[in-house]
Amino acid sequence: MISKKHFKTLVPLSLMACFTIGLVQTTKAQSRKSKDKVYPFSDPKNNEGWVLNEAISDEFEGTSIDTTKWFVEGQNGDYYIWKGRAPSQFAPHNVIVEDGKLKLRTQWEPDYPFAQEEYADGNMGASTYGIYEGKPLPITTAAVVGKKRFLNGYMEVRSKVGNAAITGAFWAIGYEQELDVYELMGNPKNKKGNIREDSYLATAHDWSPPAERPTNVFQHTENLPYRTADEFHVYGAEWGEDFLKLFIDGKLVHHFTQDDVGLDWVLNNPMEIWLDSEIFKWLGLPHKEELPVDFEIEYMRVWQKPTDNLLAKDRAFYGFEGPILFEENPRPLKMVPEDSNANDYQKFWLFDEVSSKYLTIVEGDYASGVNSLKFSGFGKNQSLEVHEVSALTPEGAVKLPKGDFIVSMKVWLDQGRVADKIHMTLTNPKVEITFSDLDKQPRRQWVTVEAKISRNASAKNDQMRIAIKKSDLPKTKAARLFIDDITIKKAK
Repeated sequence: MISKKHFKTLVPLSLMACFTIGLVQTTKAQSRKSKDKVYPFSDPKNNEGWVLNEAISDEFEGTSIDTTKWFVEGQNGDYYIWKGRAPSQFAPHNVIVEDGKLKLRTQWEPDYPFAQEEYADGNMGASTYGIYEGKPLPITTAAVVGKKRFLNGYMEVRSKVGNAAITGAFWAIGYEQELDVYELMGNPKNKKGNIREDSYLATAHDWSPPAERPTNVFQHTENLPYRTADEFHVYGAEWGEDFLKLFIDGKLVHHFTQDDVGLDWVLNNPMEIWLDSEIFKWLGLPHKEELPVDFEIEYMRVWQKPTDNLLAKDRAFYGFEGPILFEENPRPLKMVPEDSNANDYQKFWLFDEVSSKYLTIVEGDYASGVNSLKFSGFGKNQSLEVHEVSALTPEGAVKLPKGDFIVSMKVWLDQGRVADKIHMTLTNPKVEITFSDLDKQPRRQWVTVEAKISRNASAKNDQMRIAIKKSDLPKTKAARLFIDDITIKKAK
């Protein structure tokens, strides 16, 4: 996957699970009789209540890739993040849809106009596209990237990799994070490397700045009773708020939790799906005689669970984990996962200069995820410098229908004199909400406070403002507090 001008070799942790995988005999037609009856291969009776996200999922039917769902690397000369792992380069004509499959082709193309630039590949050094160690290596590959992101769910493909020293990868990236559901290689030349023709590698990477090696947070290698280039198999991952479960042919092969890695848990923000093929130089180079080969995917599906939280799509933002996304705007093609710069696509909470002295987004004190909004308080002979301090969402971050709602947040209060109230304003139409009597709440634990409101539908520029006022604070020694997990639900 990506390495930071980027990207790094992966070192397996030798985490093994003993299991037997039965051969998957199910064809695509057998596994998908109708859209409303397609369930995860690991949960065929849908005991978990999954709902297929059709805006993200794709059955790869027809004769061309659906460009409303997928960004094709190199199409119209545009590349997102990178051009591929040199010496190979992504080429758009290698993205093929036929026979009910997506085929990502790798081939030998001496006449292809490779980019005249280098790509630095972590500890492996830099390579030029189309050239290796000064000699031509004209190999083109392919990649597609989902145009919509999603937060938590179950993602699954049925796939088979090409029989060459070229990867097939099913992965996802989001703000400061990466999840490699799998990296497979059909015929690596280095038979003792971290990926073999009969093994599977899954990894999560932390791209929070400074994005320096090692970036892998957790990793799992699975020995397989088959060659990954010989037959189709089903690979899935259930991505929860604080856990990840990995499945092969419907069987659970490994389970990671936030408790395993603590603050290194990075899978907190919405992610986009990638399907691609790459050269991994440390596993050997594909030979001309092996090519062309195809990484074949019969389907890519994402399921999620219903929720009554109207902020669910942006839950990470309202939990202070990262930016809020404006996916109706073009995604900057140069944006990388560790990019913390605000732009028209991703925007962050806003603090004025004085407010930022008292209100900050901090890591390590949280109700969920790893972040929260902290009011620092103040000490002896100090007081708030202004009438109030506030945190403000970008314009358009609030998108609510007309109705009656329950607005809630989780609050952690330190011992001592605390702010008696927290004020929230929804700006257009304007509704002011006050969470009162905080001094009566339990201390040093997360508690939920809520209020009921009625209002008309959000205007296009609707915002949320959270404020702490000087009039609600003690004159000296105001204790700190934390805010997390803001939710809005329809009142019953």
